[in-house]
Amino acid sequence: MRHTEFWTRMEAALGSTYARTWADQQVLSALGGRTVTESLDSGEDVREVWRAVWAELGLPPRDR
Repeated sequence: MRHTEFWTRMEAALGSTYARTWADQQVLSALGGRTVTESLDSGEDVREVWRAVWAELGLPPRDR
């Protein structure tokens, strides 16, 4: 998964305005207590970050 696809999925799930704010502020235990933005900036695999977001938001299986 590319970063562009990740952000497209984030915007579909949370809206184009809120997606970046949520990614900057929401700390996820599945990401080692980091935010989505911190995880991506540190080089975490985009797919792993998406899986953590998907689980946190309780998105449907089709979005995994």
